[in-house]
Amino acid sequence: MRIKPFEAIRPPARLAVEVASLPYDVGDLEDARAIADANPRSFLHVERPEVDLPDHYDMSSGIDHHTAAKNLTLFLREGWLERESTPALYLYRITLGDHRQTGVVACCHIEDYENNIIRKHEKTKKPVEDQRTLHVQITGAHTGPIFLLFRDDPKITAKMDAILAGQPFMDFTAIDGIQHEVWRISDSRDLIDAFAAIPLSYVADGHHRTAAAARAGMERRANNPNHRGDEEYNWFPAVLFPASHLKVLAYNRTLKDLNGLTPQAFLEKVRGIFTVTQTSVSAPAHPGEVSMYLAGQWYSLSWTPDPNADPVSALDVSVLQSRLLGPVLGIDDPRTNSRIEYAGGFDSVERISKKVDTGRAAVAFSVHPTTVDQLMAIADADQIMPPKSTWFEPKLRSGLFVHALD
Repeated sequence: MRIKPFEAIRPPARLAVEVASLPYDVGDLEDARAIADANPRSFLHVERPEVDLPDHYDMSSGIDHHTAAKNLTLFLREGWLERESTPALYLYRITLGDHRQTGVVACCHIEDYENNIIRKHEKTKKPVEDQRTLHVQITGAHTGPIFLLFRDDPKITAKMDAILAGQPFMDFTAIDGIQHEVWRISDSRDLIDAFAAIPLSYVADGHHRTAAAARAGMERRANNPNHRGDEEYNWFPAVLFPASHLKVLAYNRTLKDLNGLTPQAFLEKVRGIFTVTQTSVSAPAHPGEVSMYLAGQWYSLSWTPDPNADPVSALDVSVLQSRLLGPVLGIDDPRTNSRIEYAGGFDSVERISKKVDTGRAAVAFSVHPTTVDQLMAIADADQIMPPKSTWFEPKLRSGLFVHALD
């Protein structure tokens, strides 16, 4: 892994709680607008500029990205963001309840992504990737860091622990109760050397951001006849977390209808595929089991794992899709079929069961979380996970570590 310090564009510590925002793809636009309307310093004005535009604007005009660039300039002019005078690495610790995760904030190289040293496990959608690339190019900045993970290394852990013994220069608790702390690392040589011994890292969250960062960098290379290789556009910001720090939550599913079946007829078909047990438990206790909510009742669906299955086919979400959602419920492509919806996060089980109870869904499935080891195994096998297989919580905040391309 190649990492390097950078001159972060960040809020003054006293304004961090006002500026920091969730990433562009978390939460719905209505909620984002409410937050942005109430807070002119919210980084949503840059990260998600749709909050300042009408519902039906012309996306092809690029007005959203130009609005983001204008707002970024405003934030710098008003002093809501300021650029560090010297490059640095950072430690970023996020605490949610009794869960705490700490990562190294650094710039990573686009060639490490192109050469599969930074590995991926999801497909990207070209329209989304196109829009994120435009956002980078027009704003001239990466507005939020990529969420990467790497296999634990004792040398890096020891260096992180030593830094954490000091006081953070930024410490705030966001409105959702999540605490964010940041330490500045001026002497970064040891960590740079330690990461040089790390053979691989993995995109945990932010596949479209990573692809866009690489594309933007390559485009700038192509358009720069004097390209040297040391320009900032060759790099993008990331937070690198040891794998043991991360908590993967389930990404649950609801179906709008039963594909023409009555609840009883559907349940009989399910009994022919899985071992079905009526239960009061709303979440599976272990892999090889899915919880199903149908007509006000929870059921446990279990099966005998196939010892010869490849890493993707062995996933619970793959078994659910290949045995039930596809052949019985007609979900031919879970990425595009509008009859299936997904819910991730700590309260997702309550949300999916409520949708069934209120008639907005016909059936819900609560799955066991995919593990970090499964994610890395699939990426190492150069395979792609099914859609909505992992939900990482807590989320990184945007606006704390902006990286300028120039």
